[in-house]
Amino acid sequence: MKRVITYGTFDLLHYGHINLLRRAKQLGDYLIVALSTDEFNWREKQKKCYFSYEERKQLLEAIRYVDLVIPEESWEQKRTDVKEYRVDTFVMGDDWSGKFDFLEKEGCSVVYLPRTPEISTTQIKSDLNRKTGAEH
Repeated sequence: MKRVITYGTFDLLHYGHINLLRRAKQLGDYLIVALSTDEFNWREKQKKCYFSYEERKQLLEAIRYVDLVIPEESWEQKRTDVKEYRVDTFVMGDDWSGKFDFLEKEGCSVVYLPRTPEISTTQIKSDLNRKTGAEH
């Protein structure tokens, strides 16, 4: 069985996320999603999510491409996760290109997938803020 892992916050789930998960799943038989916890998002990214970790986890678990959701609690855990879950392929969006090549030394191939260009959570939040601000 070929195992694939990807990481992310997956807040305000949208079709760009689904595209990433679908393409990641096509690279193997079993897709693991390491989902950033609320604490990790705040501590390391200064990012407050709209949906809680548990809500985001439920959304991901409902997607047919996702086989397992685990918590992402630190930047450093990637190397450990690759070993613990016997991961064959590590997948991230291409905005992270080159950042995780060190995992190839762990015997894991690293793939950077192009993002869906016309959508992002940042864009959705910006659009919502603009619409809300325009109404007042």
